[in-house]
Amino acid sequence: MSGRPDPAAPPGASVHDVPPLGHRVDAVVRPPGSKSITNRALMIAALASGTSTLHGVLESDDTAAMAECIAALGADVSLDPASGLATVQGVNGRTAGPDASGTDASSPVELPARLSGTTARFVLAACALGPGPYVVDGLEPLRARPMGGSITALRQLGATVVATDGGLPAEVSGGPVRGGAVTISGDASSQFVSGLAMAGACMPDGLTLTVPGDLVSLPYVTMTMAVMEAFGASSAMEAISDDMPPSDGGDVGGWSLRVAPGGYRARRFDIESDASAASYFLAAAAVCGGTVRVEGVGRDSLQGDIRFASVLESMGAIVRWGSDWVELTGPDSGGLRGVTVDMGEISDTAPTMAAVAIFADGPTEVTGVGFIRHKETDRIAAVVTELHRMGIAATETPDGFIVQPGTPSPSAVRTYDDHRMAMAFSVVGLAADGIQIVDPECVNKTYPGFFRDLDGLRRQSRSDG
Repeated sequence: MSGRPDPAAPPGASVHDVPPLGHRVDAVVRPPGSKSITNRALMIAALASGTSTLHGVLESDDTAAMAECIAALGADVSLDPASGLATVQGVNGRTAGPDASGTDASSPVELPARLSGTTARFVLAACALGPGPYVVDGLEPLRARPMGGSITALRQLGATVVATDGGLPAEVSGGPVRGGAVTISGDASSQFVSGLAMAGACMPDGLTLTVPGDLVSLPYVTMTMAVMEAFGASSAMEAISDDMPPSDGGDVGGWSLRVAPGGYRARRFDIESDASAASYFLAAAAVCGGTVRVEGVGRDSLQGDIRFASVLESMGAIVRWGSDWVELTGPDSGGLRGVTVDMGEISDTAPTMAAVAIFADGPTEVTGVGFIRHKETDRIAAVVTELHRMGIAATETPDGFIVQPGTPSPSAVRTYDDHRMAMAFSVVGLAADGIQIVDPECVNKTYPGFFRDLDGLRRQSRSDG
């Protein structure tokens, strides 16, 4: 990079101004339903026998993509955005082919994942449960994201997959497969493992997944198993070590996940608030001072990202927990400490951490997140570039970034079609003058009401004066 990036918005771009609060925050927020749990519950309900009702469903582009895809696979889906209710009549473990879907038998079933990585990877695995052909595709940014883990595993199971360079579009046929044992890489995305595990419960022989080496974002796999169990499936996971059990000090050489056959049973299922979304409001209290209480997600959450509150606690915030709420009080001005933290298991909150790190008393280093270069954008390069744009010293590392504290200059933050860039850098605007978010509509991917709820902090909070 030569020189400082242009702080002005590109000509013709839409922008959203984020005025600073100017005082301590005092607010209660209830984020919408978890995207991660919503898409898992929609997928599993679609594979179940009977009709499920899902409560607290997130309304967003990603969940709409999942609903459209499972409908194309034969599920009967009804969504009521006003009430957050979804009714799903499942396919009892067998996805519909072109004949059943009313498509010309010579034409594949089209499964448009839009920009949703969870949809693409979960639906790819579900394609092994029917005869096909199916074509999973998405918009250009999704086509650039890796899908090779799912594709390789499906081929091991006996499905025919035609894809270019390990990405989308991918055509799947030759099912339904019986299941068995497969080896899959987990160093790019845990979504490969989650998608196959969900489909595995509907395979006659079940499924045993071996993941050599690293499995990134492990809490997302345990979340998947919890939702599977809620719908009647049985699974077990254990660490693999070459020398001694990890609990005795040995290194984890990989993971083994066994999914028993038997399918899913329909049920009522309640979806908790989104923990990744909660991170922005907790961060607001950390950088502005005052207290934010987030409802709908807490100590008993299925979501690993709720641990972001504990990271903020290590920086000097005060955190209080309930079973389904978390409350954070930020320190007085200048009271945040710089830290070094491995965020590999809560990687979606790494951009939020970058926003908070600006206001710490020393440098903050985020490690363990090299794989986020393959998200909606390269989140390491994008974070560092936008920090530079506002005059903050920051450095890319092989598996993360380092942020030096400073005073942000007015800047129009580019978002790179990435919802998390838009939401994370909005936190900076609450504590610094002149911050604009370019192309703010990208938040519709997971949180269409984000800026409304962010303004809610301003309406609820009171000036110390």
